[in-house]
Amino acid sequence: MTQSALAAGLRAAAHPVELAEHDWQAHSVLVVDDEEGMRNFLERTLARRCGMVQSAADAEHAAALMARLHFDLLILDIALPGKSGIEWLHELREHGYGGDVILITAFADMETAIDALRGGASDFILKPFRVDQILNSIKRCFERAGLARENFVLRRELAAGLGADPTGLVGHSSAMEQLRAMVRRVGQMPSTVLLLGESGTGKEVVARALHQTSPRAQRPFVPLNCAAIASELIESELFGHVKGAFTGAAESRNGLFYYAHGGTLFLDEISELPLAMQTRLLRVLEERKLRPVGSERELPVDVRIIAASNRDLAAEVKAGRFRQDLYYRLAVLDIVLPPLRARAEDIPDLMRHFMQQLSMQLGVAPLPLSHEVVSRLAAYAWPGNVRELRNYVERSLILGCFPPEPSGAPAAAPALPAGELELSLAEVERRHIECVTAACDGNKTEAARRLGVSRKTLERKFADWALAKAALQRAEPRA
Repeated sequence: MTQSALAAGLRAAAHPVELAEHDWQAHSVLVVDDEEGMRNFLERTLARRCGMVQSAADAEHAAALMARLHFDLLILDIALPGKSGIEWLHELREHGYGGDVILITAFADMETAIDALRGGASDFILKPFRVDQILNSIKRCFERAGLARENFVLRRELAAGLGADPTGLVGHSSAMEQLRAMVRRVGQMPSTVLLLGESGTGKEVVARALHQTSPRAQRPFVPLNCAAIASELIESELFGHVKGAFTGAAESRNGLFYYAHGGTLFLDEISELPLAMQTRLLRVLEERKLRPVGSERELPVDVRIIAASNRDLAAEVKAGRFRQDLYYRLAVLDIVLPPLRARAEDIPDLMRHFMQQLSMQLGVAPLPLSHEVVSRLAAYAWPGNVRELRNYVERSLILGCFPPEPSGAPAAAPALPAGELELSLAEVERRHIECVTAACDGNKTEAARRLGVSRKTLERKFADWALAKAALQRAEPRA
């Protein structure tokens, strides 16, 4: 053992540090130092405190370890054989590594310290150092990284209008009791889950419940609506990118997989992913590695995927719009959420739940629920499901009474004229979508909201109808 490592070991014996104060079982550390004594000393010091500790004598062997394993923190010596620690640090940052790095060295000057900070070092420690000195530096790094992840997730939730806590599964119907039992059982498993059901049935609520009942409950839950991100940006949003990867990439950026590390990534409306992106996602799921846009390095990932769709993915596979291999990789277990009309007995519980939430936000008192109101609402079809019910409750609180009809439309559909009974389902769908869009004065975003589909889905249908009409017009002259 070198003198510096021996001195550090003697100081450790003289100043023991309580394990409870530095318990990092969910974190991993890589020590890179050419001194064997220093590597052994740091490994022994951290092995009792961290979930995983690995070591390497140079940058080459360290890079090989990072290609296989995820590390939250690097403790990196500056004076390494071959490539120096600072040179390697610059390369790591350029290739998208977002973890913390503590640089250690026995020889340093002001220029070296400045170069280390410019390279993105989280801390700079001179050898020989005390045990409490390195442990406190590690503690600051882990706390800072944890706060950054939490801040990112909370900002996304606030931007989406979501609370920090899951709303939970509300209702006492047999369908909800079965769903609760399924969530309790499946939540404990690491397997990928596919949530299916109509729009507005609460797929994100179920995804959050699965996360909260899993061993990952203390790690991040990161949701992404795949239909809300432009196709050319979705790869960067998920995997991150390095500086200069494309026009406008002025600096490196971590993707959602990074922020969800150790936790759950919820991919809503996954049927809207472009086919090329489906291929990349499949590779990440199978190999548990990702490559940030523009990077040459692959980074290990530890994320549980929960996907959701309001479309029949099996039918999408047959139509060639969704990859079959990705479908089977996602549908390890699929859970179909019941529509609100199939559990009408849950309407009173849901209304009280929403009134409790919304009355505080709006600053108004909850409205009393009468048997007549509940009976009337139970007879309604609720095409927008729980989302529509929530909107109805909010509208009622604002007005101070329950409107007679939830959406201003009669609960029972009028009888169709005799001629329309001969129309195909596709033609009925087209006419209905065109009528709703016309009623919205051509506003497709509002029409998509009323129809319970994404705007991208609506745009695709109009494009398909335009192509079919053009092909029909070209065929008529020949006929």
